[in-house]
Amino acid sequence: MGIKTLLRGESKNVEYKLTPLSRSINYTKTAVAFANGQGGCLVFGVEDQTLRVVGIAEDKVFTVMDSISDAIVNSCEPLIIPDITMRDVAGKTVIVAEIAPGLQRPYHIKSLGQEQGTFVRVAGTTRQADQPTIRELTIEGSNRSFDQVQCLGLSVTEEDIEALCASLTKTAKDNAEDPEKVKTVTEKQLLQWGVLAEQDGQLVPTNAYAILTGNTAVRSVVQCGVFKGTTKAVFVDRREFAGTPQELIEESYQYVLRNIHMGARFKGVYRQDVYEIPPDAIRELIVNAIVHRSYIDHSSIQIAIYDNRLEITSPGRLPMGQTIERMKQGYSKIRNEALASAFEYMGYIEHWGSGILRVLQEVRDAGLPEPEFLGGDTDLRINIYRNGSETGSDDGIVTGLRRDSLSDDGIVEGTTSKTSAAPNAAIEVLPSQKERILDALRKNASISISDAIRILGVQERQAQRILKSLVEEGSAVKIGAARATRYAEAKKRTELHE
Repeated sequence: MGIKTLLRGESKNVEYKLTPLSRSINYTKTAVAFANGQGGCLVFGVEDQTLRVVGIAEDKVFTVMDSISDAIVNSCEPLIIPDITMRDVAGKTVIVAEIAPGLQRPYHIKSLGQEQGTFVRVAGTTRQADQPTIRELTIEGSNRSFDQVQCLGLSVTEEDIEALCASLTKTAKDNAEDPEKVKTVTEKQLLQWGVLAEQDGQLVPTNAYAILTGNTAVRSVVQCGVFKGTTKAVFVDRREFAGTPQELIEESYQYVLRNIHMGARFKGVYRQDVYEIPPDAIRELIVNAIVHRSYIDHSSIQIAIYDNRLEITSPGRLPMGQTIERMKQGYSKIRNEALASAFEYMGYIEHWGSGILRVLQEVRDAGLPEPEFLGGDTDLRINIYRNGSETGSDDGIVTGLRRDSLSDDGIVEGTTSKTSAAPNAAIEVLPSQKERILDALRKNASISISDAIRILGVQERQAQRILKSLVEEGSAVKIGAARATRYAEAKKRTELHE
């Protein structure tokens, strides 16, 4: 990791210490948290609040490096061996202890024991892990999938197995383009997937079996709600769904469609219903949440509809090796292997890892801002920002108005939704969008509005709004006017004039 990256401020993967304090537990807890997560770096000799580089005295560097190594090696279990190096920053020496993601999870502080001494990183801070998280780490460390583990206290009969096979087969045929090509699910197939297991010559149900049959032995609930405004302060409607995955997908999917805007697109004399958010993207995210959530965590999947966005929250930290960035690039890390196999058979999943890419493309094609991915430490939240927040936008969308005639690509908003965004409310400028533009400004002398549209995949008006907000906060400057307008990083512009 480059020193510039290290000095960008404390984050999920970096923590600063002015000096190795006498109580080493102040940083060994963080070493444990890094090993239980995506890895990270402890940087000694830098003030955490100001990022002021103080450095480590030259005559003490090697003694300090040894003490850091000894503290981490002796305090943590299983063994954590840090990679400790010296770095020169502005003529001062800092020490970097890099901790790799561990494979023998859960890691903990020996003296505190596993229950009290297991730590994880949450929003850039080190926190004690709760019991569901420790169980999740234990499953990861044993290289098992929770859904393939026997469901204790649950038994199964031949009739039960036949009923599940028939249910899965029916769903697969209903979802298939050519039902005749769908092969019937068998007991042998359920064993191969891990929906069933063998113990002492008997078939036993796994957690996947409980989930696929809607058995309450494993909690599988989706909570849906409609809220007034952009927070959960005032709710308009609330529903909770339980049952088989097929039932959860269909009921929550239909709930969302009933509570978002639907308009019409006219091609000549033909009318086509158009939802403000692509239905395929909604369905894909619901399927993704149900198949990839943590079932060790007893929380519910939450689907919230606000005036400005659809928000889907899936319980559980991201699986080992997965990050939001890798997810958006199409990298798949299966948490529930048996469920994933069953979902692929039923036609809910086409190719592992392709779902999020399809969502991104569908949302982009609809002219909406790129979905926002948040969290990953304790849960994963995905926001799709709703269309129709502006009247008469550049893509022909009219919100809250009904017109007698539009061009062939015009959209008329209907009145079928229970909630609506304010007609003249602006589409929110997302922090992630601003950061992507700032990154482009750092890498280029200047960019145009066309460049911003291409980078963000948004309409021209939204790109203009984002660039304007950066100018107003002093991060960017506007150069030129009219068609020749370009934008540069404020610091670069200052340097050019010095």
